[in-house]
Amino acid sequence: MTRKNAGATTTTVRGAVIELLRSLGMTTVFGNPGSTELPFLDRWPADFRYVFGLQEAAVVGMADGHARATGNAAFVNLHSAAGVGHALGNVFTAYRNRAPLVITAGQLARALLPNLPFLGASEAASFPRPYVKYSIEPARAEDVPAAIAHAYHVAMRRPRGPTFVSIPADDWAAPCRPVPARAVSQDVAPDPALIADAARAVAAAKRPVLVVGPEVDEEGAGEAMVALAERIAAPVLAGPFSARLSFPEDHPLFAGFLAAAPQAVSDALLPHDLVLVVGAPVFTFHVGGDAAIFRSGIPILHLTTDEEAAASAPAGTSILGSLRLALPALAAALPEAAGRTPPPPRPRPAPPSPAHPIPAAYLLHRLHAALPEDATLVEEAPSHRPAIQAQMPMRRWGSFLTMASGGLGYALPAAVGVALARPGRRVLCLIGDGSMMYSPQALWTAVQHRLPLTVVVINNAGYGALRSFSRVLQVRDAPGIDLPGLDFVSLARGMGCPGVRVTRAEELDAALAEAFRAEGPALVDVVVDPAIPTLYERA
Repeated sequence: MTRKNAGATTTTVRGAVIELLRSLGMTTVFGNPGSTELPFLDRWPADFRYVFGLQEAAVVGMADGHARATGNAAFVNLHSAAGVGHALGNVFTAYRNRAPLVITAGQLARALLPNLPFLGASEAASFPRPYVKYSIEPARAEDVPAAIAHAYHVAMRRPRGPTFVSIPADDWAAPCRPVPARAVSQDVAPDPALIADAARAVAAAKRPVLVVGPEVDEEGAGEAMVALAERIAAPVLAGPFSARLSFPEDHPLFAGFLAAAPQAVSDALLPHDLVLVVGAPVFTFHVGGDAAIFRSGIPILHLTTDEEAAASAPAGTSILGSLRLALPALAAALPEAAGRTPPPPRPRPAPPSPAHPIPAAYLLHRLHAALPEDATLVEEAPSHRPAIQAQMPMRRWGSFLTMASGGLGYALPAAVGVALARPGRRVLCLIGDGSMMYSPQALWTAVQHRLPLTVVVINNAGYGALRSFSRVLQVRDAPGIDLPGLDFVSLARGMGCPGVRVTRAEELDAALAEAFRAEGPALVDVVVDPAIPTLYERA
């Protein structure tokens, strides 16, 4: 209800927040409610969509996928204290993914807070730190709408990420003034002098190489990235553990993927006389080793929107600023690539052969053949990533998402969020059997919304990454690696999702075709050979 008071328009906190969300284009709300959220949910507006998830980590993962697919912040409504605790794994992942989220959580009434009430959070704003960009429990009820507006703009500023607002339950009915939506610039131009210096260095190099990361796709700067690479006429490598498509993987200049190991990165880059890193850290590592590239004296130029990535780079010159602005500026400052011969296209692997048990590479080869042209792949099968990269080359900007954190439990709910953001377009969730057990509740939400979601479980009966690292670290007989007795088809059917189990290569094509034809979600559990390459071997 809105009313006039002494010449000024007033409303309730709830009314002001609803109008603010409407004006910011956040009319889809992801939530798992409790008693402290009911005042917000009262008389739910007809033009808002409430996406109900059965567990808070799944809810945050859905919102993350939706935000990354739409480019706008997603609004999340969690339950107080323990509910936020359940969500924190995927809050960390959203932070690493640079996914813009405005996360709110209920809190007990203000009058109860001094006496440590049941369900109350005595340090609500501290709970999700440091993996949110902004966190607050407003001092007064009337400050809540402005705090949410603040959280939105911080979430959307690059590098994007999650924010958090704790809201006592009795604040929603308090009177306040509306908070109008404002325009706040999201992009900052790079230093022109540094761009000019970079152009001179690139032009002088005889054997440059480009290392490209997820910020390019995140900013919608893909075409500018391709134009720059073609102007330089240099090979392009995807940065380690890139969480989005970095460069079209069928482009003649694409030279493959860097592994997250210092020795492997150095071996790939040392033959070059200049390294241009665009939209990726310098560099993401997962194992130890000698990073000789940092002692080589080879110039490293770094274009990024991420202040922390720029500050933490151990070598080179980092140029902060929007890639949407930096890439065309650098291309315009470059002369034609006279005399520089483009590298030969990289060889493609031969198609894998069927066998029993099914090789994971064969599954991925057939899956790529069956995948609809406009589909989005959301992946969480890290131990199979070299085989995925070899057998499923991605070509379209926006067509691939995975988690940047390494934390499990992201892909299935994120795929639900992507499907909600892209109505009518097929989404493929490619997920390991271990990963599948972290947020299986998201299947229920997919069923309720009849989403065109195909879930393919790569079932090797264990944690493949641990098997791989056990070989690397020469660890034997470690517990907690094997996962016997899981029935994913029964799990899916119990939530209303049809499923089929595939154990023979000759059954695979028909099962995949049927799952992609399904009007709603469908699951295919594929039992594969448990033997996988070491994580940093190429498939």
